[in-house]
Amino acid sequence: MNGRIRTFVAASLVVALGSFGAVTMSSASSSTVAVVGYSTISSAYSALETAFQATPAGAGVTFTNSFGASGTQAQAIVAGLPADVVNLSLIPDMNTLVTAGIVPRNWQTDPASAAEDGFVADSTVVFVVRQGNPLNITGWANLVEPGVKIVTPDPISSGSAKWNLLAAYEYEILIGHKTIVSHNFLNSLVANVVAEPSSGSKALSTFLAGTGNVLLAYESDAKEALAKGEPIQIIYPAQDILIQTPAALTTSGLANPAAVAFFKYLFSPAGQQILVEQDYRSTLPKTSMNSVFYTPPKMVTIAEMGGWSKVWSQFFSSTGLFTRVENAHGYTT
Repeated sequence: MNGRIRTFVAASLVVALGSFGAVTMSSASSSTVAVVGYSTISSAYSALETAFQATPAGAGVTFTNSFGASGTQAQAIVAGLPADVVNLSLIPDMNTLVTAGIVPRNWQTDPASAAEDGFVADSTVVFVVRQGNPLNITGWANLVEPGVKIVTPDPISSGSAKWNLLAAYEYEILIGHKTIVSHNFLNSLVANVVAEPSSGSKALSTFLAGTGNVLLAYESDAKEALAKGEPIQIIYPAQDILIQTPAALTTSGLANPAAVAFFKYLFSPAGQQILVEQDYRSTLPKTSMNSVFYTPPKMVTIAEMGGWSKVWSQFFSSTGLFTRVENAHGYTT
C-alpha cells in the first residue's frame, strides 16, 4: 500500500470512528441500532428509520448512523466502528467484514433477509450534466469526445466508482464489440476524468460546485439532487449495469432484537416502498414498485459477468484492467 492510500485510509478511519463520539459498543442497549452504510444512501435511511420508529416494532428504538465511501466504511468497521446493520455498495466490501468475522458467512441466505441474495436496493449508473445539456450528451460514446470533463469517485475507496467503471467497460460489450475495443474506450474515458472525490456523495458535491461537465452517478443520487432543484439534467444511457447493494446484520446485530426487527423492515413491502420513494429500485421479486423507473434496453448484471470473484480479479486486483488503466493516467491505486 503506497503512502497516499495509507494516509487516506487512516484519516478516513479517524473521521468514521470519531463520528460516534462516546459510543464504544456495537449497540448501547437493546433499543439502539448502529447503522453503517455507503455515502449516498444516508437520506434513505433517515426516512426508513423514522418510519420504522412509528411501527410497534420500532417504538422506543434509537439509531446511530455512519455513512461514507463503501470501502472505507468496511475498513472502519473492521477497525472498531460500531455496526449492527450494514448496507454497503458491493459484495467485495461485505466480504471484508465476513473475512474479519463481523458478518456471518451465510449472510446472503439468512432467513432474516426477505430479499434474494441479501440485496436490499438496486440502482443504475446515469450521467448528470449541466442544465440544458450544453454538450448534447446522449450516451457513452459522447464521454470520450474532446472537451468532456468527467467527475467520478475514486475507485480506491468508492463502490460507486467501481460500478461506473464496470458500466463503461460493459457498454462496448453490450453493443457487440470485442474486449480490446472496450479496453480502448475505457482508456479514453479515464483520460477525460478531471476529478476523483473519495465517495459518490462527494463527487456530486464537487460537480455541483462547478467542476467538470459530466458526472457519473447512482441514479438514486442524481434523482435526489434533481428533486432538490439543482440545475442539472439526468441522461439515462441505453447500455447499463444493475447496481445491487448488499445489506446484512453483523454478529452484534443478530444479538440485538431491535436491529433484527429493523433489518426485516428494510426488506418488507413497507420498507421497500420507502426505498422506491427515495429513488432506489426495490429488490422484492415480481414487484410493480419499479414501474416508475427507466428500463435500459440493455442491462448487464454481475452474475452475467461471471460473479464478483471473477470480476474483482479481472478488473480490480493489483494486475486488473481498471487498476492498470487508472495507474496509466496517474490515479495511483
